[in-house]
Amino acid sequence: MQYVLASRSPRRKELLSQILNAFETVPAQAEEKVNISMFPENIACALAEAKCDEVFASHPEKTVIGCDTIVVFADEILGKPKDKAEAAATLRRLSGKTHYVITGVCVRNKYNKIVRYERTEVKFNVLTDEFIKSYVESGSPLDKAGSYGIQDGGLVKEYYGSYTNVVGLPVNLVKVMLQEVL
Repeated sequence: MQYVLASRSPRRKELLSQILNAFETVPAQAEEKVNISMFPENIACALAEAKCDEVFASHPEKTVIGCDTIVVFADEILGKPKDKAEAAATLRRLSGKTHYVITGVCVRNKYNKIVRYERTEVKFNVLTDEFIKSYVESGSPLDKAGSYGIQDGGLVKEYYGSYTNVVGLPVNLVKVMLQEVL
């Protein structure tokens, strides 16, 4: 069976390589449209399914894996920041507080399609203005939902659930889904 990861994320690619020896990456091109009337879990799943379906349409003989990660704080979805100022503002909001990271996953081949999600609770350290400024200037938060990467260090005090989910691909969930879809 051949596999395709519907993503351009180097973090997702690295995580998927923990469970699959060989796969190709084909990023979905469609614009991510969010229906804010849906529950966050449903939004993450709908976005992951849309990415998976788009890539599957051009690779129908392969098993396609699509993911979408969202950060939820105070009932608001925090996407990727549009600039450094928005990244800094998001980090100030999350400082010392708890939020949730939800990754929707869709695995599809010609026989089956499964859509699920993983949810992890994350509590931030209290972040100083100096830390936030330095982190934002590094450029790291600019391509990440919620303006941060758990792997970057210094941000997260504790988390409950899947670490790899917060990075962007819940490895254990994907492994189970790949077994079930065959």
